[in-house]
Amino acid sequence: MAMGKRAGERQQWLWIAGKDLPKAPGHPFYKRLGQVLAGGGFDRFVESVCQQYYAEVMGRPSIPPGVYFRMLMVGYFEGLDSERGIAWRCADSLCLREFLGYALNRATPDHSSVSRTRRLIALETHQEVFAWVLKVLSEEELLRGKTIGIDATTLEANAALRSIVRRESGESYQEFLTALAVASGIETPRREDLARIDRDRKGKGSNKDWEHPHDPDARIAKMKDGRTHMAHKAEHAVDMETGAIVAVTVQGADQGDTTTLYETLAEASENLGEVAQAAEERGQGPPQRLQEIVGDKGYHSNDTLRDMAEMEIRTYMSEPDRGRRNWKGKGQERRVVYANRRRIRGRRGKELMRKRGEVLERTFAHMYETGGMRRVHLRGHGNILKRLLIHAAAGNLSLIMRKVLGSGTPRGLRRAVVRGARRYFALVRAVLGCAAHRPDQLLGRDWCFGPNRR
Repeated sequence: MAMGKRAGERQQWLWIAGKDLPKAPGHPFYKRLGQVLAGGGFDRFVESVCQQYYAEVMGRPSIPPGVYFRMLMVGYFEGLDSERGIAWRCADSLCLREFLGYALNRATPDHSSVSRTRRLIALETHQEVFAWVLKVLSEEELLRGKTIGIDATTLEANAALRSIVRRESGESYQEFLTALAVASGIETPRREDLARIDRDRKGKGSNKDWEHPHDPDARIAKMKDGRTHMAHKAEHAVDMETGAIVAVTVQGADQGDTTTLYETLAEASENLGEVAQAAEERGQGPPQRLQEIVGDKGYHSNDTLRDMAEMEIRTYMSEPDRGRRNWKGKGQERRVVYANRRRIRGRRGKELMRKRGEVLERTFAHMYETGGMRRVHLRGHGNILKRLLIHAAAGNLSLIMRKVLGSGTPRGLRRAVVRGARRYFALVRAVLGCAAHRPDQLLGRDWCFGPNRR
Protein backbone atom coordinates (compact mmCIF):
# COMPACT_ATOMS: atom_id res chain seq x y z
CA MET A 1 0.00 0.00 0.00
CA ALA A 2 1.44 3.36 -1.02
CA MET A 3 1.96 6.01 1.63
CA GLY A 4 -0.26 9.08 1.27
CA LYS A 5 1.31 12.54 1.24
CA ARG A 6 -0.10 15.87 2.28
CA ALA A 7 -0.71 18.22 -0.62
CA GLY A 8 1.32 21.42 -0.51
CA GLU A 9 -1.33 23.78 -1.89
CA ARG A 10 -5.06 23.22 -1.92
CA GLN A 11 -7.45 24.83 -4.36
CA GLN A 12 -10.58 26.26 -2.74
CA TRP A 13 -13.89 24.72 -3.77
CA LEU A 14 -16.13 26.95 -5.85
CA TRP A 15 -19.21 24.90 -5.01
CA ILE A 16 -19.90 21.97 -2.70
CA ALA A 17 -23.08 19.96 -2.31
CA GLY A 18 -24.81 19.97 1.05
CA LYS A 19 -24.69 16.19 1.28
CA ASP A 20 -20.89 16.37 1.01
CA LEU A 21 -20.50 18.64 4.04
CA PRO A 22 -18.97 16.87 7.07
CA LYS A 23 -21.44 15.87 9.77
CA ALA A 24 -20.77 15.23 13.45
CA PRO A 25 -22.64 12.66 15.52
CA GLY A 26 -23.28 15.38 18.10
CA HIS A 27 -22.52 15.41 21.79
CA PRO A 28 -25.07 13.51 23.92
CA PHE A 29 -24.90 16.19 26.61
CA TYR A 30 -25.73 19.09 24.28
CA LYS A 31 -28.36 17.04 22.49
CA ARG A 32 -30.17 16.39 25.77
CA LEU A 33 -29.69 20.00 26.90
CA GLY A 34 -31.24 21.20 23.64
CA GLN A 35 -34.22 18.93 24.27
CA VAL A 36 -34.65 20.38 27.78
CA LEU A 37 -34.60 23.94 26.45
CA ALA A 38 -36.92 23.13 23.55
CA GLY A 39 -39.33 21.28 25.83
CA GLY A 40 -39.75 24.39 27.98
CA GLY A 41 -40.18 26.72 24.99
CA PHE A 42 -36.92 28.56 25.63
CA ASP A 43 -36.60 30.17 22.19
CA ARG A 44 -40.20 31.42 22.16
CA PHE A 45 -39.74 32.92 25.61
CA VAL A 46 -36.47 34.77 24.94
CA GLU A 47 -37.74 36.04 21.59
CA SER A 48 -40.81 37.49 23.29
CA VAL A 49 -38.85 39.26 26.06
CA CYS A 50 -36.19 40.52 23.59
CA GLN A 51 -38.61 41.70 20.91
CA GLN A 52 -38.23 45.33 22.02
CA TYR A 53 -34.51 45.33 21.21
CA TYR A 54 -34.84 44.20 17.58
CA ALA A 55 -36.02 46.15 14.52
CA GLU A 56 -38.26 44.43 12.00
CA VAL A 57 -36.65 45.54 8.75
CA MET A 58 -33.73 47.85 9.50
CA GLY A 59 -30.12 46.89 10.17
CA ARG A 60 -27.98 43.87 9.42
CA PRO A 61 -29.08 40.35 10.46
CA SER A 62 -28.50 40.06 14.21
CA ILE A 63 -27.93 37.20 16.62
CA PRO A 64 -31.21 35.45 17.54
CA PRO A 65 -31.84 35.76 21.29
CA GLY A 66 -31.87 31.99 21.74
CA VAL A 67 -28.42 31.73 20.12
CA TYR A 68 -27.03 34.58 22.23
CA PHE A 69 -28.10 33.07 25.55
CA ARG A 70 -26.98 29.59 24.48
CA MET A 71 -23.52 30.94 23.68
CA LEU A 72 -23.22 32.45 27.16
CA MET A 73 -24.29 29.09 28.62
CA VAL A 74 -21.53 27.43 26.61
CA GLY A 75 -19.12 29.61 28.58
CA TYR A 76 -20.18 27.80 31.76
CA PHE A 77 -20.24 24.27 30.35
CA GLU A 78 -16.87 24.65 28.57
CA GLY A 79 -15.16 26.73 31.27
CA LEU A 80 -14.54 29.76 29.01
CA ASP A 81 -14.07 33.14 30.65
CA SER A 82 -14.13 35.54 27.68
CA GLU A 83 -16.69 36.11 24.96
CA ARG A 84 -13.87 35.93 22.40
CA GLY A 85 -13.09 32.40 23.60
CA ILE A 86 -16.78 31.43 23.50
CA ALA A 87 -17.13 32.66 19.90
CA TRP A 88 -13.98 30.80 18.82
CA ARG A 89 -15.10 27.56 20.50
CA CYS A 90 -18.55 27.70 18.92
CA ALA A 91 -17.06 28.30 15.46
CA ASP A 92 -14.59 25.43 15.87
CA SER A 93 -16.88 22.73 17.31
CA LEU A 94 -19.35 20.80 15.15
CA CYS A 95 -21.41 19.68 18.14
CA LEU A 96 -21.71 23.26 19.43
CA ARG A 97 -22.75 24.38 15.96
CA GLU A 98 -25.52 21.80 16.12
CA PHE A 99 -26.48 23.01 19.62
CA LEU A 100 -26.74 26.59 18.32
CA GLY A 101 -28.51 25.52 15.13
CA TYR A 102 -25.79 26.64 12.68
CA ALA A 103 -24.86 24.58 9.63
CA LEU A 104 -21.37 24.56 8.16
CA ASN A 105 -22.34 26.97 5.40
CA ARG A 106 -23.24 29.64 8.02
CA ALA A 107 -20.75 31.60 10.08
CA THR A 108 -21.32 31.55 13.83
CA PRO A 109 -21.60 34.93 15.60
CA ASP A 110 -18.40 36.88 16.12
CA HIS A 111 -17.34 37.92 19.61
CA SER A 112 -17.94 41.59 18.79
CA SER A 113 -21.55 40.79 17.90
CA VAL A 114 -21.97 38.89 21.17
CA SER A 115 -20.55 41.82 23.15
CA ARG A 116 -22.75 44.34 21.35
CA THR A 117 -25.84 42.20 21.92
CA ARG A 118 -25.00 41.95 25.61
CA ARG A 119 -24.71 45.72 25.91
CA LEU A 120 -28.02 46.33 24.10
CA ILE A 121 -30.10 43.78 26.02
CA ALA A 122 -31.01 45.16 29.44
CA LEU A 123 -30.04 43.60 32.75
CA GLU A 124 -33.71 43.02 33.60
CA THR A 125 -34.05 40.75 30.55
CA HIS A 126 -31.12 38.63 31.72
CA GLN A 127 -32.81 38.38 35.10
CA GLU A 128 -36.01 37.19 33.42
CA VAL A 129 -34.05 34.43 31.66
CA PHE A 130 -32.53 33.43 34.99
CA ALA A 131 -36.01 33.32 36.57
CA TRP A 132 -37.27 31.19 33.64
CA VAL A 133 -34.65 28.55 34.43
CA LEU A 134 -35.76 28.59 38.07
CA LYS A 135 -39.31 27.84 36.93
CA VAL A 136 -38.02 24.87 34.93
CA LEU A 137 -36.23 23.65 38.08
CA SER A 138 -39.49 23.95 39.99
CA GLU A 139 -41.26 21.81 37.38
CA GLU A 140 -38.55 19.17 37.81
CA GLU A 141 -38.97 19.38 41.62
CA LEU A 142 -35.40 20.61 42.03
CA LEU A 143 -36.30 23.77 43.94
CA ARG A 144 -37.65 23.94 47.50
CA GLY A 145 -37.12 27.52 48.67
CA LYS A 146 -37.56 26.92 52.39
CA THR A 147 -33.92 27.17 53.54
CA ILE A 148 -31.57 29.58 51.75
CA GLY A 149 -27.82 29.83 52.29
CA ILE A 150 -26.00 33.08 51.50
CA ASP A 151 -22.28 33.55 50.95
CA ALA A 152 -19.98 35.80 48.91
CA THR A 153 -16.65 35.64 47.11
CA THR A 154 -14.34 38.07 45.33
CA LEU A 155 -13.78 38.24 41.56
CA GLU A 156 -10.64 39.74 40.09
CA ALA A 157 -11.59 42.84 38.11
CA ASN A 158 -10.48 43.73 34.60
CA ALA A 159 -8.44 46.60 36.03
CA ALA A 160 -4.78 46.92 37.01
CA LEU A 161 -3.92 48.15 40.47
CA ARG A 162 -1.03 50.24 39.10
CA SER A 163 -3.51 52.33 37.04
CA ILE A 164 -5.51 53.74 39.96
CA VAL A 165 -5.87 57.53 40.33
CA ARG A 166 -6.80 59.90 43.13
CA ARG A 167 -10.53 60.58 43.32
CA GLU A 168 -10.24 64.31 43.99
CA SER A 169 -7.34 65.22 41.69
CA GLY A 170 -7.05 62.41 39.13
CA GLU A 171 -3.26 62.10 39.58
CA SER A 172 -1.66 58.67 39.32
CA TYR A 173 -0.06 56.78 42.18
CA GLN A 174 3.43 57.58 40.87
CA GLU A 175 2.65 61.28 40.62
CA PHE A 176 1.16 61.29 44.11
CA LEU A 177 4.27 59.69 45.63
CA THR A 178 6.53 62.09 43.74
CA ALA A 179 4.61 65.06 45.16
CA LEU A 180 4.98 63.64 48.68
CA ALA A 181 8.72 63.19 48.19
CA VAL A 182 9.16 66.74 46.93
CA ALA A 183 7.13 68.06 49.86
CA SER A 184 9.41 66.17 52.26
CA GLY A 185 12.53 67.90 50.85
CA ILE A 186 13.72 65.48 48.14
CA GLU A 187 14.11 67.55 44.96
CA THR A 188 14.73 64.69 42.52
CA PRO A 189 13.30 61.56 44.13
CA ARG A 190 14.52 58.18 42.92
CA ARG A 191 12.55 54.95 42.83
CA GLU A 192 14.13 53.88 46.13
CA ASP A 193 13.02 57.14 47.76
CA LEU A 194 9.45 56.66 46.59
CA ALA A 195 9.42 53.08 47.86
CA ARG A 196 10.73 54.18 51.26
CA ILE A 197 8.08 56.90 51.56
CA ASP A 198 5.30 54.52 50.54
CA ARG A 199 6.43 51.63 52.76
CA ASP A 200 5.21 52.92 56.12
CA ARG A 201 2.43 55.19 54.92
CA LYS A 202 -0.92 54.35 56.53
CA GLY A 203 -4.12 54.03 54.53
CA LYS A 204 -2.31 53.92 51.19
CA GLY A 205 -4.85 51.50 49.69
CA SER A 206 -8.02 53.24 50.79
CA ASN A 207 -10.98 53.03 48.41
CA LYS A 208 -12.10 56.43 49.68
CA ASP A 209 -9.05 58.03 48.07
CA TRP A 210 -8.39 55.87 45.01
CA GLU A 211 -10.39 54.57 42.05
CA HIS A 212 -9.75 53.03 38.65
CA PRO A 213 -10.38 55.49 35.80
CA HIS A 214 -11.88 52.87 33.44
CA ASP A 215 -13.81 50.76 35.98
CA PRO A 216 -15.10 52.92 38.85
CA ASP A 217 -17.06 49.97 40.27
CA ALA A 218 -13.86 48.01 41.00
CA ARG A 219 -12.49 48.20 44.52
CA ILE A 220 -9.12 47.49 46.12
CA ALA A 221 -9.56 44.25 48.05
CA LYS A 222 -7.68 41.22 49.31
CA MET A 223 -8.38 38.06 47.33
CA LYS A 224 -8.89 34.56 48.71
CA ASP A 225 -5.23 33.71 48.14
CA GLY A 226 -4.01 36.75 50.09
CA ARG A 227 -3.06 38.94 47.10
CA THR A 228 -4.37 42.49 46.71
CA HIS A 229 -6.20 43.32 43.48
CA MET A 230 -8.97 45.43 42.06
CA ALA A 231 -12.00 43.23 42.65
CA HIS A 232 -15.77 42.84 42.69
CA LYS A 233 -17.93 40.97 45.17
CA ALA A 234 -20.32 38.26 43.94
CA GLU A 235 -22.94 37.02 46.40
CA HIS A 236 -25.05 33.87 45.98
CA ALA A 237 -28.32 32.77 47.54
CA VAL A 238 -28.55 28.98 47.25
CA ASP A 239 -31.31 26.49 48.05
CA MET A 240 -29.76 24.35 50.78
CA GLU A 241 -31.84 21.28 49.90
CA THR A 242 -31.14 21.07 46.17
CA GLY A 243 -28.11 23.31 45.54
CA ALA A 244 -30.00 25.53 43.07
CA ILE A 245 -28.78 29.13 42.84
CA VAL A 246 -31.78 31.31 43.68
CA ALA A 247 -30.14 34.75 43.31
CA VAL A 248 -26.85 36.32 42.22
CA THR A 249 -25.76 39.90 42.90
CA VAL A 250 -22.55 41.83 42.17
CA GLN A 251 -21.59 44.56 44.63
CA GLY A 252 -18.58 46.52 45.80
CA ALA A 253 -15.73 44.39 47.12
CA ASP A 254 -15.25 46.80 50.04
CA GLN A 255 -18.80 46.33 51.36
CA GLY A 256 -19.40 44.09 54.35
CA ASP A 257 -21.58 41.00 54.30
CA THR A 258 -24.12 42.55 56.66
CA THR A 259 -24.61 45.36 54.12
CA THR A 260 -24.90 43.31 50.93
CA LEU A 261 -27.13 40.65 52.49
CA TYR A 262 -30.34 42.63 52.06
CA GLU A 263 -30.05 43.14 48.30
CA THR A 264 -29.34 39.45 47.70
CA LEU A 265 -32.16 38.37 49.99
CA ALA A 266 -34.60 40.73 48.26
CA GLU A 267 -33.59 39.34 44.86
CA ALA A 268 -34.03 35.77 46.11
CA SER A 269 -37.47 36.54 47.55
CA GLU A 270 -38.59 38.13 44.28
CA ASN A 271 -37.40 35.17 42.21
CA LEU A 272 -39.06 32.65 44.53
CA GLY A 273 -42.27 34.69 44.33
CA GLU A 274 -42.28 34.45 40.52
CA VAL A 275 -41.65 30.72 40.72
CA ALA A 276 -44.53 30.27 43.17
CA GLN A 277 -46.89 32.26 40.95
CA ALA A 278 -45.94 30.20 37.89
CA ALA A 279 -46.46 26.97 39.86
CA GLU A 280 -49.95 28.07 40.91
CA GLU A 281 -50.83 28.89 37.29
CA ARG A 282 -49.78 25.38 36.25
CA GLY A 283 -51.85 23.89 39.04
CA GLN A 284 -48.72 22.58 40.72
CA GLY A 285 -48.00 23.04 44.38
CA PRO A 286 -45.71 26.08 44.82
CA PRO A 287 -42.32 25.84 46.55
CA GLN A 288 -42.31 26.45 50.26
CA ARG A 289 -42.06 30.02 51.51
CA LEU A 290 -38.63 31.26 52.53
CA GLN A 291 -38.41 30.46 56.23
CA GLU A 292 -34.73 29.96 57.10
CA ILE A 293 -31.45 31.62 56.17
CA VAL A 294 -27.97 30.19 56.73
CA GLY A 295 -24.76 32.22 56.79
CA ASP A 296 -21.24 32.40 58.15
CA LYS A 297 -19.75 34.71 60.80
CA GLY A 298 -19.57 37.64 58.42
CA TYR A 299 -23.38 37.93 58.36
CA HIS A 300 -23.83 37.81 62.14
CA SER A 301 -24.80 41.13 63.71
CA ASN A 302 -27.46 42.45 66.07
CA ASP A 303 -29.19 44.44 63.34
CA THR A 304 -29.20 41.56 60.85
CA LEU A 305 -30.67 39.07 63.32
CA ARG A 306 -33.28 41.59 64.48
CA ASP A 307 -34.34 42.39 60.91
CA MET A 308 -34.61 38.70 60.01
CA ALA A 309 -36.76 38.10 63.10
CA GLU A 310 -39.08 40.95 62.08
CA MET A 311 -39.46 39.30 58.66
CA GLU A 312 -40.28 36.00 60.41
CA ILE A 313 -37.17 34.28 59.02
CA ARG A 314 -35.23 31.93 61.27
CA THR A 315 -31.47 32.49 61.18
CA TYR A 316 -28.65 29.98 61.42
CA MET A 317 -25.65 32.32 61.50
CA SER A 318 -22.28 31.25 62.85
CA GLU A 319 -21.50 33.47 65.83
CA PRO A 320 -18.02 35.00 66.16
CA ASP A 321 -16.34 35.06 69.57
CA ARG A 322 -17.02 38.56 70.86
CA GLY A 323 -16.43 37.78 74.53
CA ARG A 324 -18.75 38.94 77.28
CA ARG A 325 -21.27 41.41 75.90
CA ASN A 326 -23.19 44.26 77.47
CA TRP A 327 -26.91 43.97 76.67
CA LYS A 328 -28.07 47.05 78.58
CA GLY A 329 -30.88 48.68 76.59
CA LYS A 330 -30.74 45.95 73.92
CA GLY A 331 -33.35 43.48 75.07
CA GLN A 332 -34.66 42.63 71.59
CA GLU A 333 -31.15 42.16 70.19
CA ARG A 334 -30.29 39.89 73.10
CA ARG A 335 -33.32 37.69 72.44
CA VAL A 336 -32.59 37.21 68.76
CA VAL A 337 -28.87 36.58 69.34
CA TYR A 338 -29.55 33.98 72.02
CA ALA A 339 -32.25 32.34 69.87
CA ASN A 340 -29.80 32.09 66.95
CA ARG A 341 -27.19 30.62 69.31
CA ARG A 342 -29.60 27.93 70.48
CA ARG A 343 -30.50 27.02 66.92
CA ILE A 344 -26.93 26.63 65.64
CA ARG A 345 -26.07 24.44 68.64
CA GLY A 346 -29.01 22.10 67.96
CA ARG A 347 -29.01 19.03 65.75
CA ARG A 348 -30.50 20.79 62.71
CA GLY A 349 -28.23 23.79 63.17
CA LYS A 350 -25.10 21.63 63.17
CA GLU A 351 -26.35 19.79 60.11
CA LEU A 352 -26.93 23.07 58.25
CA MET A 353 -23.51 24.39 59.29
CA ARG A 354 -21.84 21.30 57.81
CA LYS A 355 -23.96 21.50 54.69
CA ARG A 356 -23.31 25.22 54.21
CA GLY A 357 -19.65 24.74 53.37
CA GLU A 358 -20.52 21.93 50.98
CA VAL A 359 -23.45 23.43 49.07
CA LEU A 360 -22.42 27.09 48.92
CA GLU A 361 -18.75 26.50 48.12
CA ARG A 362 -19.74 24.09 45.35
CA THR A 363 -21.55 26.87 43.48
CA PHE A 364 -18.43 29.07 43.70
CA ALA A 365 -16.23 26.23 42.46
CA HIS A 366 -18.52 25.44 39.53
CA MET A 367 -19.04 29.04 38.43
CA TYR A 368 -15.66 30.63 39.09
CA GLU A 369 -13.07 27.86 39.10
CA THR A 370 -14.15 25.22 36.55
CA GLY A 371 -16.59 27.74 35.06
CA GLY A 372 -13.75 30.16 34.35
CA MET A 373 -15.20 33.37 35.79
CA ARG A 374 -12.82 33.96 38.71
CA ARG A 375 -11.29 36.80 36.67
CA VAL A 376 -13.83 38.85 34.75
CA HIS A 377 -13.12 40.45 31.37
CA LEU A 378 -15.93 42.99 31.63
CA ARG A 379 -16.22 46.31 33.43
CA GLY A 380 -19.12 47.69 35.39
CA HIS A 381 -21.40 45.79 37.74
CA GLY A 382 -24.22 45.71 35.19
CA ASN A 383 -22.15 44.03 32.47
CA ILE A 384 -20.60 41.56 34.90
CA LEU A 385 -23.97 40.66 36.40
CA LYS A 386 -25.40 39.90 32.94
CA ARG A 387 -22.72 37.27 32.40
CA LEU A 388 -23.05 35.87 35.92
CA LEU A 389 -26.84 35.54 35.68
CA ILE A 390 -26.64 33.37 32.54
CA HIS A 391 -23.64 31.55 34.02
CA ALA A 392 -25.75 30.75 37.10
CA ALA A 393 -28.71 29.79 34.90
CA ALA A 394 -26.47 27.27 33.14
CA GLY A 395 -25.36 26.01 36.55
CA ASN A 396 -29.01 25.45 37.48
CA LEU A 397 -29.62 23.64 34.19
CA SER A 398 -26.73 21.34 35.10
CA LEU A 399 -28.85 20.11 38.04
CA ILE A 400 -31.44 18.89 35.52
CA MET A 401 -28.71 17.33 33.38
CA ARG A 402 -27.29 15.58 36.42
CA LYS A 403 -30.73 14.17 37.12
CA VAL A 404 -31.16 13.02 33.50
CA LEU A 405 -27.65 11.94 32.49
CA GLY A 406 -25.88 11.62 35.84
CA SER A 407 -23.49 14.47 34.99
CA GLY A 408 -23.89 18.24 34.94
CA THR A 409 -21.26 19.17 32.32
CA PRO A 410 -19.86 17.63 29.12
CA ARG A 411 -16.50 17.14 30.81
CA GLY A 412 -18.17 15.41 33.75
CA LEU A 413 -20.05 13.11 31.40
CA ARG A 414 -16.82 12.25 29.58
CA ARG A 415 -15.08 11.48 32.89
CA ALA A 416 -18.01 9.33 33.98
CA VAL A 417 -17.80 7.32 30.75
CA VAL A 418 -14.04 6.85 31.21
CA ARG A 419 -14.50 5.75 34.82
CA GLY A 420 -17.20 3.29 33.77
CA ALA A 421 -14.99 1.85 31.03
CA ARG A 422 -12.08 1.46 33.44
CA ARG A 423 -14.25 -0.33 35.96
CA TYR A 424 -15.65 -2.60 33.26
CA PHE A 425 -12.23 -3.62 31.97
CA ALA A 426 -10.91 -4.04 35.52
CA LEU A 427 -13.83 -6.37 36.22
CA VAL A 428 -13.18 -8.30 32.99
CA ARG A 429 -9.51 -8.68 33.89
CA ALA A 430 -10.41 -9.84 37.38
CA VAL A 431 -12.92 -12.37 36.06
CA LEU A 432 -10.55 -13.69 33.41
CA GLY A 433 -7.75 -13.93 35.94
CA CYS A 434 -10.04 -15.81 38.31
CA ALA A 435 -11.09 -18.16 35.51
CA ALA A 436 -7.48 -18.86 34.58
CA HIS A 437 -6.45 -19.75 38.13
CA ARG A 438 -9.68 -21.00 39.73
CA PRO A 439 -12.31 -21.99 37.14
CA ASP A 440 -14.50 -23.44 39.89
CA GLN A 441 -14.92 -19.97 41.42
CA LEU A 442 -16.25 -18.61 38.11
CA LEU A 443 -18.37 -21.53 36.86
CA GLY A 444 -19.03 -23.53 40.01
CA ARG A 445 -17.67 -26.88 41.12
CA ASP A 446 -20.08 -28.95 39.02
CA TRP A 447 -18.73 -27.40 35.78
CA CYS A 448 -15.05 -28.04 36.52
CA PHE A 449 -13.48 -31.36 35.59
CA GLY A 450 -10.04 -32.77 35.23
CA PRO A 451 -7.00 -31.67 37.22
CA ASN A 452 -8.40 -28.20 38.00
CA ARG A 453 -11.32 -29.63 39.96
CA ARG A 454 -10.82 -29.73 43.74
